[in-house]
Amino acid sequence: MKITGFKVYQVALPLLEGNYSWSQGKSVDVFDSTVVQVDTDATLTGFGEVCPLGPIYLPAYAAGARAGIYEIAPQLLGDDPTQLQALNAKMDRVMKGHPYVKSAIDMACWDILGKAAQMPVCHLLGGRYGEDVILYRAISQRPAEEMARNVAEYRSEGYRRFQLKVGGNPNDDIERIRATRSVLEPGDKLIADANTGWLMHEAMRVVNAVRDVDVYIEQPCTTYEQCLSIRRNTNLPFVLDEVIDSIDAILKGASDHAMDVVNIKISKFGGLTKAKQARDLCVSLGIAMTLEDSWGGDIITAAISHLAHSTPTEFLFTSTDFNSYVTKSIASGAPQRINGRMSASTEPGLGISPDFDILGDPIWSCP
Repeated sequence: MKITGFKVYQVALPLLEGNYSWSQGKSVDVFDSTVVQVDTDATLTGFGEVCPLGPIYLPAYAAGARAGIYEIAPQLLGDDPTQLQALNAKMDRVMKGHPYVKSAIDMACWDILGKAAQMPVCHLLGGRYGEDVILYRAISQRPAEEMARNVAEYRSEGYRRFQLKVGGNPNDDIERIRATRSVLEPGDKLIADANTGWLMHEAMRVVNAVRDVDVYIEQPCTTYEQCLSIRRNTNLPFVLDEVIDSIDAILKGASDHAMDVVNIKISKFGGLTKAKQARDLCVSLGIAMTLEDSWGGDIITAAISHLAHSTPTEFLFTSTDFNSYVTKSIASGAPQRINGRMSASTEPGLGISPDFDILGDPIWSCP
């Protein structure tokens, strides 16, 4: 089988809540998503998606994803999309770094592999564990009382895990953590995600002030070393996210006992191939994971569901359903939230069919 062509689509995904806010006053109201179509000479077509959380979260941005795809894609014509290790090695040769650029291409090739094998992608990623996977709900940064109300509302919809966006004024964040925990029940999990927003002295104030609260602390500071200094001064369970971007980062964190949970984002690693490698390493090391991406619509949600559903249940801390956060559906067949949980499709590949009435005409194609 050979790749015969690529098409790229651009789609705006407005937020259901109107705005998504996190640390240091950052916010987004419409996400700029890129969908990649990979065509083959076997009449099989695969689809992938990449959607950075604006240009101010990670070193990634939507226009950069498309520019990188335009650079890489022509050099993959004639290659076998089912030879995923070889394909990833070639992408790394023709473009050093920029893993998020490669993610949608890799994702689309997994879709093709599943269709060629007549198997859902989760079976190829390791098998299906359990009936479904548990989801978290991200709670946009607001005043404490409003965030507590949001948590209570989403809890009534079946969610039991909540990622609270903090990383602002420490006094406000302490109030946010206490207010939201007060509306939860034993067994519910609350993650205070600072998204690198605190300085070390601010993070120490917060973790000391909430040391009696059942809460996880996620990525309090910018660098690994800064986060490690907080980790070593708190007994609260600890999550690392933004600094976990490679196998080396996971190995170093495990060696330093720097975290209890890691977040593995598909595009940050460069696609499902390398996210699977990171996932399997964490299982070997005994580290629980949140499996997700930076953001996205139906196609990314489908890819997340396959990676999460193929993960041993005890190692899956949580996952997410980004397509429930936006007002626009770009594909049928994507997982839908039911009582705070979702399931990967049992159809071949990712199990999705893009809606071209929504995607419109491609903005770029090759050859």
